[in-house]
Amino acid sequence: MGRVTSLFAHKMVASAGDAVDGHALLRVAGLDPDAPRDPKVMISDAAYYAMLEDMASQTDVTALPITVGAAMRCDEYGALGLAWKAAPNLLGSFARVERYARLWTSVVEYELRRVERGVLFILHRAGPRRLGMRLSNEATLASAVSIARQVSPVPVVPLEVTVKHPAPRSLAAHEAYFGCPLQFESAYDALLLSDETLLQPNILGDEGITQFIVSHLDAEIADFETEVDLVRQTKDGIARALSEGLPKMADVAKGMGFSVRSFHRRLAEHGVSFQVLTEETRRELALGMLRDERYSLSEIAFLTGFSEQSAFTRAFKRWMGQTPASYRRGGAGS
Repeated sequence: MGRVTSLFAHKMVASAGDAVDGHALLRVAGLDPDAPRDPKVMISDAAYYAMLEDMASQTDVTALPITVGAAMRCDEYGALGLAWKAAPNLLGSFARVERYARLWTSVVEYELRRVERGVLFILHRAGPRRLGMRLSNEATLASAVSIARQVSPVPVVPLEVTVKHPAPRSLAAHEAYFGCPLQFESAYDALLLSDETLLQPNILGDEGITQFIVSHLDAEIADFETEVDLVRQTKDGIARALSEGLPKMADVAKGMGFSVRSFHRRLAEHGVSFQVLTEETRRELALGMLRDERYSLSEIAFLTGFSEQSAFTRAFKRWMGQTPASYRRGGAGS
């Protein structure tokens, strides 16, 4: 299971306003609605998508991704936002997102690709194209345009916006915001930008700040690699223990050579918890086994630590928005 910054969840709820029960939505996603917003606090992608789908059951969310994207500000992205502003031009800004965005999300990879008409800024996100993911992708593309418009001395209008999923029922908000042709059911989720737009000097481009902040981000990337190793080892320990039921943090910590206290602290320093990693591990194992017809649903439930198949079904529906049987019949997300 991937992770995304909680910033996006807070912005979605805030933009929907009184049309949704924001406090309840954030709590279900695992966030404290009264705590200060910290972009380094992460939530699972499944929880985020489920939250968006819950919002869609309460109000019309057709224009919500555009509203949220337009509301994003560079300063909300912390060091990455400063690196964006300090780059010499928009090409440099987008290149920094391509390199450092994994500090903010483990579910999206960005790519700059030169094509005949200019440069594509592509977001790659794997997984079933459920409603929550579609809304998130649209908001991400709108956010990229928003922060580009904040640093460029000229109006930023993409040559084209392409989206892999089908068009929503109304495109009025999308067309008004992007100001360019939109192509749905396309090969990529991407912005097509002209060289002229990308090579305009940024208003706040600063070589001195650039060198300092890039060094800082490189250090964060190094810490991130350490985090990935810790998370991988923890999830391996959880996976080995699941067939005997839900593992205890004390047992996994001991197997990794940590005291419970230091293990909890190390995970917290990286914005994750043992409970979240347990949930992610169960989901990942379940998805893998559902692709293998040799495993029955009852066996998968047992091997992922559920005492009853009905409990597994409820959890899986929360993760993926459908039952395990429906997911398997649909080709297991292929």
